[in-house]
Amino acid sequence: MQNQPVIAYIAFGANVGDRETNIRRAIDLLAQTPGTRILQTSRLIENPAVGGPFNSPAFLNGVVEIETSLGPHDLLHRLLEIEKTLGRIRREKWEPRVIDLDVILFGDQIISSDKLTIPHPLMHTRRFVLEPLAEIAPEVVHPKLGVTIAKLLANLNNPHPA
Repeated sequence: MQNQPVIAYIAFGANVGDRETNIRRAIDLLAQTPGTRILQTSRLIENPAVGGPFNSPAFLNGVVEIETSLGPHDLLHRLLEIEKTLGRIRREKWEPRVIDLDVILFGDQIISSDKLTIPHPLMHTRRFVLEPLAEIAPEVVHPKLGVTIAKLLANLNNPHPA
């Protein structure tokens, strides 16, 4: 546990089963986590699966903003518990899944360990992360790139910015 609460952003997605119910249950379980409260949740957006097996079902994705007194590794552990509770079994990378929860930002911290990388290393390249994140936190600055989320999304929309 940390003493000072931190604002963190969790990307979520589901492409198996009742996707919306799976996401709502994950957010409810996160809200029940001691020392953690939900501040904002983006709308859900539907996206084709990226990187997975051919013909993988489409995802529902979004982002939730939380305030937490958990440390980053404890938060990751809690997210993995929630995934397991909801029936996620990890077999291969980018396979279809009942729920996927990723810490994308944890305050302005930069963390690189064998279990956790923050900011999420691919977030700045993924519309399904940037679009919902920009909806709830457009002025948050990516701690490694030094650019706002709104600007990262604009750059994704225009690969040749002036």
